[in-house]
Amino acid sequence: MPAKKQKVENNPSLVRDTANSAIINTNNDAYNARRIQIKATENKRILDEQQTEDINNLKSDVAEIKKMLQKLTGGK
Repeated sequence: MPAKKQKVENNPSLVRDTANSAIINTNNDAYNARRIQIKATENKRILDEQQTEDINNLKSDVAEIKKMLQKLTGGK
């Protein structure tokens, strides 16, 4: 027997599954927009991690170049 669904008061995009009391969002556009938002947030987090790693590598390279220059100039 299929579960009955009741509309949630004051929110036409939500229904309650009477078999298990779950709230179900029936607004596919909002669901898809949220999925896109989650993916964009994850992509930004990955980009931030990559940029942080690149910056740390550059700092290390600059420190190494500085040491080499100090050796070449006799530590002056």
